[in-house]
Amino acid sequence: MFKTIRNAFKVKELRTKILYTFMMLVVIRFGCQLPIPGIKTTFFANWFAKQTTDVFGFFNAMTGGSFSSMSIFALSITPYITSSIIIQLLTIAIPKLEELQKDGEDGRKKIQEYTRYTTVALALIESSAMAIGFGRQGLLLDYNAWNIIVAVITMTTGSALLMWIGEQITEKGVGNGISIVLLFNILSSVPSDMRTLYYHFVFGQTIFTAAIRILIIAVVILAMVVFVIVLNDAERRIPVQYSKKMVGRKMVGGQASNIPLKINTAGVMPVIFASSIMSFPVVIAQFVPAMQTGWAAEFVKVLNSGSWCKPDQPVYSIGLVIYIALLIMFAYFYTSITFNPLEVANNMKKQGGFIPGIRPGKPTSDYLKKILDYIVLIGVLGLIVIAIVPIIVSGVFNVSRISFSGTSLIIIVGVVLETIKAVESQMLVRYYKGFLND
Repeated sequence: MFKTIRNAFKVKELRTKILYTFMMLVVIRFGCQLPIPGIKTTFFANWFAKQTTDVFGFFNAMTGGSFSSMSIFALSITPYITSSIIIQLLTIAIPKLEELQKDGEDGRKKIQEYTRYTTVALALIESSAMAIGFGRQGLLLDYNAWNIIVAVITMTTGSALLMWIGEQITEKGVGNGISIVLLFNILSSVPSDMRTLYYHFVFGQTIFTAAIRILIIAVVILAMVVFVIVLNDAERRIPVQYSKKMVGRKMVGGQASNIPLKINTAGVMPVIFASSIMSFPVVIAQFVPAMQTGWAAEFVKVLNSGSWCKPDQPVYSIGLVIYIALLIMFAYFYTSITFNPLEVANNMKKQGGFIPGIRPGKPTSDYLKKILDYIVLIGVLGLIVIAIVPIIVSGVFNVSRISFSGTSLIIIVGVVLETIKAVESQMLVRYYKGFLND
């Protein structure tokens, strides 16, 4: 990785892109320190400190701490992520969107335009709910229409600006703009999480005990990082043979290839989907007093990951079972809408390709589906391990205020690997150009 970065800085074009990306990230951190006009920053900081749910901690990590400080980037790019998921799911239900998705570059640009509009709409809805809901509790200096409008416009504009910065990083920077913005926000919360772990496990201990605990924490984190890297890169390659055919006077084809099926086919999406569904009632409960007492409050505790795996309250760990079930369900669901075995089989048949020992057409489709079901199960089991280890540690050892989670780790490792591959591919293209010019 460091060798790739060092070589990239030797190329003027890539060096310019890296520096451009760095400057955009500086702008983001500057914006994270600018509070929304007309609010009481101390009110929200005190409110956030009293929260016992992990939902707001993870959301705060995704916003780079902007949520807890109520800065202009309080919503961050979460509306964009949500809108991207919505549009992606709608391409399955709406034939017109499905056609656009298959329509090459023009279709991609149109879908991107729809995603932007949806992002702004979601940002308006979320900022309105926050301005009105928290405003009634004392967030605004004066709870009136003008301050509400200012807060809504500021948060919506901040989210749109981050979306634009992400797109600029994609076009003029190193690529993967939205992912890099999200990565940068999550990384900004890591120092505070490490400080929390230090004061909980190491501070006040003898030198020997402190050294042992630091070693254990480092080994666990390193093991999880390695596990995520292996899970992210692991794939099952299906061999494909193409038959020879006559084109003009020449016989072409006959080459061997393969279909790479990633073990973690759905990526981090099952975790995001499952977390969103589990956290939605928890978030709503913060604004509805009726859900804070009686059976509704108990139900919210079951769905709140901060209540799981606590030795003195084992009944709430039922929510962890529900969470695992949702992970498995969404892993298969998301894979089914992103990989169509029948379509792949038909395309192979049209191109004269076949899997050795498997007849073309439906038998190939059935074979691919069988293999896919098997590797999806392996992938989702890996996701479950990554997702629940931090939850178990947090519950058993009562480590609160940790925003770093298995989801964060998957995002960090995935984005870093993708960015390095993007830089390497740009370097490779540059070397090819130089060779051709010579």
